[in-house]
Amino acid sequence: MKSKETEISIEKMEKIADILKAIAHPVRLEILKMMNNSEALNVAQIMELTGLEQSLISHHLIKMKDKGVLKSVRNGRNINYSLVDPSILRLFDCIKNCNFI
Repeated sequence: MKSKETEISIEKMEKIADILKAIAHPVRLEILKMMNNSEALNVAQIMELTGLEQSLISHHLIKMKDKGVLKSVRNGRNINYSLVDPSILRLFDCIKNCNFI
């Protein structure tokens, strides 16, 4: 018998899979972790924190924005990125406490 806690609709499972695919890269996970301590970050700030090139960071930000993980707001010449739903950061707690990794 399935518990009510594990019952998830197919539609929700598909959305979860899309989000997990969108964040399934070490650079993207690093960016998400940075967003935990900040309201919004622009590409230059992420470049400074990671030491990575602008084109690479932009590529990863766009992938996560397209899947609904991040949102963006233009501020003059900069685009500030932030989390659509900060609860996604709970994944880090799950990963930290996971015994099979």
